Parts: sequence; structure tokens; C-alpha cells
Amino acid sequence: MSKTTDNVLLVPGESGWEIWTGQTTDAAFTLHAATSIERAADLTDLPAGDLLLLFPVKSITAIPMRVSSDDDALFPDLAALHAERLGLRPDPMAGQLTDLFVIAREAENTALVSIHLRAPGEGEMPPRGPKGFDISARAYPLAGDALAVWKEFGRWVFALLHQGNLVYCQATSGTSTEPDEALAREIRLALIQLSMQGLEIEPARVALWTSSENPNAAALAAAFRAPVEISPRPAPALPVPLSKLLPADVRAARREAQRRQTIILAAAAVILIYLGIIGWFGFGLWKDSSEINNLLQQAAEAAPEGEAYAAHIAKWDELAHVIDLANSPVDILSRISACIPPSSGLRLKTADISATEIKLIGEAPQLQAVNTFSLNLGKNTDLANFKWQTPEPNQSTRGWEFVFSAEVPSAQP
Repeated sequence: MSKTTDNVLLVPGESGWEIWTGQTTDAAFTLHAATSIERAADLTDLPAGDLLLLFPVKSITAIPMRVSSDDDALFPDLAALHAERLGLRPDPMAGQLTDLFVIAREAENTALVSIHLRAPGEGEMPPRGPKGFDISARAYPLAGDALAVWKEFGRWVFALLHQGNLVYCQATSGTSTEPDEALAREIRLALIQLSMQGLEIEPARVALWTSSENPNAAALAAAFRAPVEISPRPAPALPVPLSKLLPADVRAARREAQRRQTIILAAAAVILIYLGIIGWFGFGLWKDSSEINNLLQQAAEAAPEGEAYAAHIAKWDELAHVIDLANSPVDILSRISACIPPSSGLRLKTADISATEIKLIGEAPQLQAVNTFSLNLGKNTDLANFKWQTPEPNQSTRGWEFVFSAEVPSAQP
């Protein structure tokens, strides 16, 4: 069973990738395995933990420059313009392939180094997506103005530092066993180019990191007036702050992982809501069932009283025509009299009102008064419960006589 670590650092070694592990960010890393594998995709059995990748020097282009500004917000645009003048224009679809680091600050003048990463090709990324990225030249800090020389994947590389800050780094064409004059010439040429850009760097110390038992540093000693310190390459230190480099495939993988996490969280939320709804409805059903059972029990206990009440209501309904004010003969007669046209001379000689029917006998000097009275009876809302029969009136010596009748619909069989 593999040991779980907080950080797993992939570092380009002399002949292949090296795997370093550390429990915390501040703690020193220890070598877990030194491989001869140059393709990061072929690395297997990586320890568990947060994977961090240091790109080799051959994968980047360092562009040191001086800008007449001390405003950090302007640095990215100034660096982009400087890189475009040199013909470097990173593919915006390939991810975050550039980063910027401050070398030194002066009043309205700042020395910067812009790092441009070549988009990783097939097999150049590890099988597990790294959490962060940086470059190997920033992982070996040296105090003061210094030159560091070491090998990565069989090729000599070097880094120039000013007051411990990276100024420039480059992978050379040299693959010799020992640092030779050609390597020293390439380093001197880089120093001349930096001087032309206003960056005067004269190494006060030269660090040669090699695993060779009897290294020959004569070429470097002859090219520089600084002493050459020969030692194995030190353990890497995680740069602070970590770079912003992020290749597109890793960014896409992170987005996919975030999308999957979002889907899982959304599904979990839906499940919780669904379970909450089921629980709420279940509680409601249980509560309703309890209430129904309680009501059924109360109904069973009140059944005898209910039957007596039903019998009472039936008898009361039978007396409705007697006790209901709406069926009162006086009240009905009052409503009928309200239908008589005023000043028409129409009068009722007989008004026979019972629980089932009404019979009106009357007379009027004019036929129009009888017809108006008939219409008023049909339109009166207070008499809407009655079905009126209003036959044609008969003419008499005193005018017109009529006999109207009505039945109570509720009293119909």
C-alpha cells in the first residue's frame, strides 16, 4: 500500500523524470524515485497526493527586459508587446502559457523576466493531472548574483540569478559528459545579450550541479572570474508563489472534473430534496390518516346522536312551510301588493294563500294595469320561487277582472 503524501513533485533529472515527495509545502522534499523516463505520460505508480510539475528548461523561453514603469498592472501588457516584437505570440487556445516575474525594482524602472511555455505535445504530460505547474529553474534558489549549471534529460542547462531572483535560463545544445568551452561560450553570449538589454549580471559564484564523481570544471573556471562550486544538484524547493502556467489539456480536465463535481452535487441536492418531499408527504399522510381514524372514531361514538339529529332535521323540514318566514302569508301578500301599479285603480278582491298555492282575484278599470301587474309578478325577485299562471282578464261592467294563480315549486310532488 502506497504512502499518502501531501505533495508529489515531478522534476526533470539528468536522464529522466524524478519523483520527489513532501508532507507540506514548506517542508523539504525527499527523492522518491529517479527514473530514466523522458515521456511524462509513461510515468506509473505515482504516489498519492497533490501532483506538481516542474517544466524542464528546454520547454520554455525566458525573455528578460526592463520597463520604464513600476505599476504592476502594466507589466503583462508591456511583456506581451515585447514578446510580439520578438515574434513570440502564444496560442490563446492552448491555455495559460505565459507568466511574469520581477527581477528587481527601481524608481520608475523595473527588471522583469517573461516566461513563455511551449504547448506540451503528445506524451509530455503525466497520466494524472497536476494541481500546479512551474519551471525547474525557479526550484533551486541561490543567494546573490549567481550562475547555476546542471543537466536535464542529458542536455546542459543554465540559469542566471540576481539577488536570488531568476533573470534568465536556457537549455544549451551541449550534451558532453563535462561542461566544455562550447557551453561556456553559450553562457557568455547570454550575458552579453542581457547587458545589451540593460541587465548587467556578473556572477559572483558559479554552481555546477552534477552526479559525476570526478567532474572537470576547467572550462567554466576559465570563462568566469568567480569560483566554481561543484556539488550534486540540491533538493528542489517549491517556488513561492507558484506560477500561473496552465496548459489547455489540464485546464480542460479541471473543468471536466469541476463539471462532474457540480453534477454530483446537483444530483445529491435533488436526492435530498426528493427525500425531503417524500418525508414531508409521508408525514402528511400519517397525520391525515391519524386524523381520519380519530374522526371515524368520533363519528362512530356520535352515530346515535347523528341519527337522532337527522330525524329531527327531517321533521323540521316538514314544518318549513309553516315556520319559514319566506312562506308567511302576510309576507307573501306584502310582496304581491308591491307589484300593483301605483295609481292604477287595481285592487285585489280575494287573496287565497296556502302552503302550496296562491290564488288572486281582482279587478282594474284599465287593461294596461292588469298586464303591468302580471309582468311585475313575473319579474319580482322576491316571488321568484313561485310559478305564475296569468290568463287573459275578462271585461266587465266595472272594467277588467282577472284571476291569477301560482304554485310553490318546492311543494310539488
